[in-house]
Amino acid sequence: MSALLDVDQLKTFVAIADTGSFTRAAEMVHKTQSAVSMQMKRLEERLGKPVFARDGRQSKLTDDGERLLDYARRIVKLSNEAVIALADADLAGHVRLGVPDDYADRFLPEILARFSRSNPRAEVTVLCEPSLSLIERIRTGSLDLAIITHTGIVADAQVIRQEQLYWVTSARASPHEESPVPLALGVCCAWRTIACEKLDQEKRAHRVLYASQNSTAISAAVLAGLAVSVSAESSLRPGMRVLGVADGFPPLPPIKIALLSSKHEPSLVREALADHIVQSLDNLSDTAVAAE
Repeated sequence: MSALLDVDQLKTFVAIADTGSFTRAAEMVHKTQSAVSMQMKRLEERLGKPVFARDGRQSKLTDDGERLLDYARRIVKLSNEAVIALADADLAGHVRLGVPDDYADRFLPEILARFSRSNPRAEVTVLCEPSLSLIERIRTGSLDLAIITHTGIVADAQVIRQEQLYWVTSARASPHEESPVPLALGVCCAWRTIACEKLDQEKRAHRVLYASQNSTAISAAVLAGLAVSVSAESSLRPGMRVLGVADGFPPLPPIKIALLSSKHEPSLVREALADHIVQSLDNLSDTAVAAE
């Protein structure tokens, strides 16, 4: 192969791989379907081998296409990073960020402040919903980026932070001594599943007395001394008491916080915000998770 790979062709190649369709990829990269087909023909000519194998209406990768995909993603990402780093003017545009509200309270001030200083002409819309809802919004293209609790259901999420999960109650009350234990947990939340499974394993009677999608409401029930909940280290609040084995509560596993990016239309503003999020949240460099 004597010719260099074309970044624009690689962007289109990644779009086809992600959508499984030349038609949907054409919409994503704002080209006609015939232009997309021509780009892939020229890419295969550069490589000297096919990268797609037709399977009915789907466009599946050949073995060589699978090998190329990882390189293509990295080349496209580096190209975007170079443009951002060397841009003469601040980036302008709109990016949509999703984040659970318990993470929003802790992380958003620093993320938005850093991003705004570097890109004052960029507009950020923030949506606070549970991780499962954000994952679905990323899939449908109604969000560009999402900070989520990583549970393994999304293979391509980038894990950027690990924190310990704790049992918590009010420092001024003892609802943890009641039976069944009253719980305040999210309506659709990975932490809820973890907490209930742990108590089931201990054969400790419990009931979800307060449920909400809003972390402030959950914290209010805890601080009022009405219930026990679970909280990540960064979400602990003054007035909360951490419960442990001595209180009859089994250790909870650490949680992984991840960044999920849309596979839809690429955006330099999105890549810039993603970089700021990683820089703000990353605590993996000194932990064993970085090696996983």
